[in-house]
Amino acid sequence: MSYVTHLEAAIDGTHLPHNELQTLHEGRPLWVRYDLEAVRANTTPEAVAGRAPTMWRYKELLPVEDESKIASLGEGMTPLLKCERLGAALGLNDLWVKDESQLPTGSFKSRGLAVAISRANELGVKRVAIPTAGNAGGAMAAYAARVGMEAFVFMPADTPIVNQHEAAYYGARAYLVDGLITDCGAVVREGTAEMGWFDMSTLKEPYRIEGKKTMGLELAEQFAWSLPDVILYPTGGGTGLIGMWKAFAELAEIGWLADKRLPRMMSCQSDGCAPISTAWAAGERFAEPFPNAATAASGLRVPAAVGDFMIIDAVNESGGQARACPEQSLLSWARQGAALEGIAFAPEAGACLGVLELLVAERAIHPDERVVVFNTGAAQKYVEAIGSAPLSPLSQIKGPGMSTGLADMRAGERC
Repeated sequence: MSYVTHLEAAIDGTHLPHNELQTLHEGRPLWVRYDLEAVRANTTPEAVAGRAPTMWRYKELLPVEDESKIASLGEGMTPLLKCERLGAALGLNDLWVKDESQLPTGSFKSRGLAVAISRANELGVKRVAIPTAGNAGGAMAAYAARVGMEAFVFMPADTPIVNQHEAAYYGARAYLVDGLITDCGAVVREGTAEMGWFDMSTLKEPYRIEGKKTMGLELAEQFAWSLPDVILYPTGGGTGLIGMWKAFAELAEIGWLADKRLPRMMSCQSDGCAPISTAWAAGERFAEPFPNAATAASGLRVPAAVGDFMIIDAVNESGGQARACPEQSLLSWARQGAALEGIAFAPEAGACLGVLELLVAERAIHPDERVVVFNTGAAQKYVEAIGSAPLSPLSQIKGPGMSTGLADMRAGERC
């Protein structure tokens, strides 16, 4: 059973029906609204705990009405990992990482696209299209394939090679575009009437947020329905941060949280593409397109986000900050985190660690606060970025025999 009551325009509060396809209102995104009193009356945290360990355990707070229309690959629940060595390197005593890299398509995009495709399937959509900086395209292709839906994916020509191949591997018609994700979005927009596809762009349909908010629902459950002091989240289009803040508000309203304390939300970008942090620093609610966007974290290379004001609202309401780390520190922090903890940190998570370093140095985060960093994707999907450290062939070990070679390695030479 669905508890959805209506859709609500984020820009002005206009109500729209939820039982027909919707995109934007006045060029801005829509919220999905629920009868939260009915949710509270008809389910409990104890009931949720007895269900299968996927994100669909929170079905009362998700928009799908007909469970037979769900496109699922078993997404969720992802590990919440205590990181003592990485915490020590950053000067923190209670650092955790929520590792989204273990989702079916290797990133947090599995959550949003699972719900978006499921709801589109329920509403009769047969063909979908998406502009993507990387992981969203592969995720949409996979979930579209799961329900027999035709998929079109448009991505910048310099998108990571794994992302390029995976969309086609899942049966999508995939195309490279000379430009940024905004240029890919223009292709999707211009082709909608002629091709008859439904636009799955970030926040241009209302349901991806609902999938992303399950990160917040899971986090609360994993901490026994309590919440951390601080959450650091990499921000491109911003659906994850927006969705989690929505999740926390809904949990508070249905009375499931152990206390009223909500986390400070930290939006993290690279200074190579920092429209949100630039707008936030200037005290603005809306962000200007970021010029010459360039970063190794392809998921952060979003020069203009349609939900900019929603991101900044969530940051400000939480008492958080929108910050950017130096681009040159991003990959070094991702590698350091991987070496210290064995977690496949994506470059986007490296931006979170770089911002975290700045906030700790500024004493904006206390050493004893509980801090959660989201690793939104698997490092293995960024071979161009993580493969830049040279390896030494075994044949280069000096000396006439293996014993000499081993001695060389003990002396510091790596293979």
